[in-house]
Amino acid sequence: MLEQLSIRIRQCHELAAEASGKAQETVDPTLKAHFLEMERRWLVLARSYMFTESLGDFAAANAERRRHFDEVYRNRAEPHRARRDELRWLGSIVESNDDAIISKDLHGVILSWNRGAEQVFGYAAEEVIGKPGTILIPSELHDEEPRILERIKAGEKVHHYETVRRHKDSSLIEISLCVSPVRDDLGTIIGASGIARDITQRKQTERQAAIIAREAEHRTRNILATVSATVELSQSDTPDGLKAAIRGRIQALANAHALFVESRWAGAELNQLAARELSPYQTDRRRALIEGPPIILNPTVAQTLAVMLHELATNAAKYGALSAPDGRIQMTWSQSSHDILTIRWTERGGPVVRRPTRQGFGSRVMDTLIQQLGGTVVFDWRNDGLCCEITVPKPQG
Repeated sequence: MLEQLSIRIRQCHELAAEASGKAQETVDPTLKAHFLEMERRWLVLARSYMFTESLGDFAAANAERRRHFDEVYRNRAEPHRARRDELRWLGSIVESNDDAIISKDLHGVILSWNRGAEQVFGYAAEEVIGKPGTILIPSELHDEEPRILERIKAGEKVHHYETVRRHKDSSLIEISLCVSPVRDDLGTIIGASGIARDITQRKQTERQAAIIAREAEHRTRNILATVSATVELSQSDTPDGLKAAIRGRIQALANAHALFVESRWAGAELNQLAARELSPYQTDRRRALIEGPPIILNPTVAQTLAVMLHELATNAAKYGALSAPDGRIQMTWSQSSHDILTIRWTERGGPVVRRPTRQGFGSRVMDTLIQQLGGTVVFDWRNDGLCCEITVPKPQG
């Protein structure tokens, strides 16, 4: 467009010059006046085109200046826009985080409070913003706040500090706290930003694991002590006999522990314990009769009774009622109002029984183990079969 205007201006100047030349050549006053008027008009038209061209030049220059301004503005605004976008992202992350993210001034007054803080501590933002952070701290821990703020003022960070805070409902929450200084554009510390993570469940799990570990250690010691006593008290005339005796007694402990696993170490039910020990001799239901009320034995008592029942059953199989085809065993129990468990083992139909002239190894094992529980064991060597009565104080956990 500007190029076309320039061509037309040039043409107007050429026509004006031509009219001026003709006006000088002619002597006719009328024609001279006519050519001069034509010159004037061509010059006016040229000036009008020149004005339009000037306007075009101004518009083009202004557009160029505008493009330059936009580019400068864009270059200057881009960092601010990026900063705004960054802050928008950070704000979204803070607001959607499940951890409590809180900012305070250097006096400990709460300035910001995200949704995670609402979930952890129970307060809405409008309930706490502008209030001192000590509303979350139990009275006995109020000295923590000034100590933390002093570290923040010194430019230090507080990393993974485990402490206790109070929920809106007055319950206590165990938290892991991280606090960092907040600085302005000049690097001056103006406040603190804290992230609090609720670790109450984790700490409870750790405490439960510690209790379980201590209990496992205690039970392991008991097991090893029982095994050790069993081995020490076991004797035989031959190595194979000694191995068999130890193997049987350890198997009795294993049977008890299988019941512990089923009950998650709550103990073992006496009926199940007796049934497992006598199961090898249950060729028919009349062979061994087991009767008594449901009683859950604590692990220590269950281990001891498992070994004692094993000794009674083994003795019966070798020398007593279970060594004869028609022999029978009856095992009954009852518990008194004073928590005394009484177990009666009665054999019938076996060989004639004679009182031994010396204490056998099986009875020695039983005496030693029952004494550790504060109980008693009494043997009655009747002609028609052995009767044994075992008492145990407070057998339940």
